[in-house]
Amino acid sequence: MGKQSTKRSQRVLLIPGPFQGHITPMLELGTTLHSKGFSITVAHTIFNSPNPSNHPDFVFLPLSDNLSGADISSRSLIALMKTINTNCQVPLRESLAQIMENPEPYDQVVCIIYDTIMPFAEAVANHLQLPSIILRTNSVSATIAYESLPRLQAAGYIPLQDYMLQDLVPGLQPLRFKDLPISKFGTLKESLEMIADISHIGTSSAIIWNSVDCLEPSALAQLKQHSQVPLFTIGPLHKMAPASSTSLIREDTNCTAWLDKQAPDSVIYVSLGSLALMDEKELAETAWGLANSGQPFLWVVRPGSVHGSEWIENLPEGFKEAIEQKGHIVKWAPQREVLSHGAVGVFWSHCGWNSTLESICEGVPMICKPYSGDQKVNARYLTEVWKVGLPLEGVLERGEIERAIRRLLVDKEGEEMRQRATDMREKLKLSLKRDGSSNNSLNDLTEFILSLQLPK
Repeated sequence: MGKQSTKRSQRVLLIPGPFQGHITPMLELGTTLHSKGFSITVAHTIFNSPNPSNHPDFVFLPLSDNLSGADISSRSLIALMKTINTNCQVPLRESLAQIMENPEPYDQVVCIIYDTIMPFAEAVANHLQLPSIILRTNSVSATIAYESLPRLQAAGYIPLQDYMLQDLVPGLQPLRFKDLPISKFGTLKESLEMIADISHIGTSSAIIWNSVDCLEPSALAQLKQHSQVPLFTIGPLHKMAPASSTSLIREDTNCTAWLDKQAPDSVIYVSLGSLALMDEKELAETAWGLANSGQPFLWVVRPGSVHGSEWIENLPEGFKEAIEQKGHIVKWAPQREVLSHGAVGVFWSHCGWNSTLESICEGVPMICKPYSGDQKVNARYLTEVWKVGLPLEGVLERGEIERAIRRLLVDKEGEEMRQRATDMREKLKLSLKRDGSSNNSLNDLTEFILSLQLPK
């Protein structure tokens, strides 16, 4: 009992990155740490602010980010993040100093855990003499690839040339040059500058990974060889934490009623994440590829994701008549609920790390169409290492889409891939059990946070 009350007196401050793929694992981490006895405060930007009502046990601390309309509408998310890191440093420092001067009884802030894309938090932690810990929201393999980009540039491989795109990257097999995590959301110079910022751990005390030992054993071993701080792999966080909505977009929960009417393992679920964009031609090719496959589909078309369209008003003529009741289109879906539904047999994904983990955890094989950054690394591992994904490369073409869907939902190849996905699901389940690797790592992290020394 005494130990529990000691834990209850510790408050952890979380600083998520302001995008869906970053907010979700940080709030899941908060729920997980809260279950271990910590009090949780979430310091977040006004931009893409999470909904506090979904997490009544947390304290939410809005940070004035002073973003202009031009900042938010900019196509360069990297430039946007640079502005956020500049603008939020003083507000966080002042707010946190005030909290530390007037703490709640038995509720002392013991550390800051910040998303790797929010490195300003480390400077604030240093200023206030607080320990800090980094949360990496991508895979271990993607981080190694990110950190290799400056080396590859120095060796003359970057900027990439067309003739080398299919070649394997020295020291990063199985990645090809085309799989390197170079962002579409900024210039190459901006990408490399940001990688330098987020690769530098500075005085942070540890790194938390939303990953699992059995998924990335060689990448983890490589990191541990030269890491100067402890590494805690406590994923998949969405299975560690009780389900609470972290979505920034309103979910259409009615789609599960449509899924209930479909046969087991018959539906292809299509969702390309919260940031990916497509043009009208890609929309049309996707639509006809889905229709011509003859398989039922649940298709997420995010409002604003198609250039020149508000939503689906530019779907090709005759498409709705062609699919009849075979397809269901929504603006956003409760993805975990969808992937766990027995009717879903394949997930066509952008291969963001959260989506990748969610699909693997449900034993659902994937069609992999990455858009930017680490998604390309994840797609390569899904298709070439774990062999639970089928690549969809190059320009979208309806015939290729139709063939990919049928290969996974109709052909024997799909049965074999589904079996491998099921085997992976069982391995991840074991990691969460009492003596599993992720559960043990979470216990180690809890003790580590409790052991951090604060200034007298």
